Amino acid sequence: MTTNQLISEIRKKNSFLCVGLDVDLEKIPAFFLKEEDPIFSFNKAIIDATHQFAVAYKPNTAFYEAYGIKGWKSLEKTINYLNENYPEIFTIADAKRGDIGNTSSRYAKAFFEDLGFDSITVAPYMGKDSIEPFLAFENKHTILLALTSNEGAYDFQTKKVGEQELYKQVLETSKQWKNSENLMYVVGATKAEYFTDIRKIIPDSFLLVPGIGAQGGNLRDVCKYGLNSNIGLLVNSSRGIIYASKNDDFAEAAAGEAKKIQFEMKAILDGVH
Repeated sequence: MTTNQLISEIRKKNSFLCVGLDVDLEKIPAFFLKEEDPIFSFNKAIIDATHQFAVAYKPNTAFYEAYGIKGWKSLEKTINYLNENYPEIFTIADAKRGDIGNTSSRYAKAFFEDLGFDSITVAPYMGKDSIEPFLAFENKHTILLALTSNEGAYDFQTKKVGEQELYKQVLETSKQWKNSENLMYVVGATKAEYFTDIRKIIPDSFLLVPGIGAQGGNLRDVCKYGLNSNIGLLVNSSRGIIYASKNDDFAEAAAGEAKKIQFEMKAILDGVH
């Protein structure tokens, strides 16, 4: 999916909602455990219930890898289902990969070619030769961890190296990498006060923003400082949507939560324009 196709879908749906498919077998409705593939069956129901309100889905691969080969097959079935039935949806492999060049090339091939994801999250710590192999794939997007929403973000990301915070140096440096137009960035919703400085460095890039809802981030603050002329945001909600109910009405409850967020997004976009 090209960036322009993503922007078009956002404008069509009046939504920049990304739904995180972080499936824990202990939290899904118990009746799914009788299914041959409970993870995929749950995902399919959530996707079917929420796709009209969302423009992206983001499975965190750890929640699949934890169940071994069965979990990996559930992930494969989930991405295949999205690609076949909802090709307008932007897909994100939340894998947080990052290694030396040859290894990164294999990670990129696995997620972009074999599984068919549109994008993948990566860690920038090892520098350009660990990221550029991902950026080499046409119409695929590499989402760089820039400023995350966890408490430990303050251990390194906001520390000054010379006159500038490390996360700003990551942003500045990444713009020099080959095919950097294929970069997006992770910025946590709980760091809304940083968005102004971030937009000074990367005014036109898309930001993937986790942390609204359960983690305490505020959508209006994120939009106030993070929106650009092409929207430029994908705001993720995971637990607040997929675990809205543990009962038979789980899909209806998930749709209700997704619709609520989409409605707020539409109001914000209407206010901007």
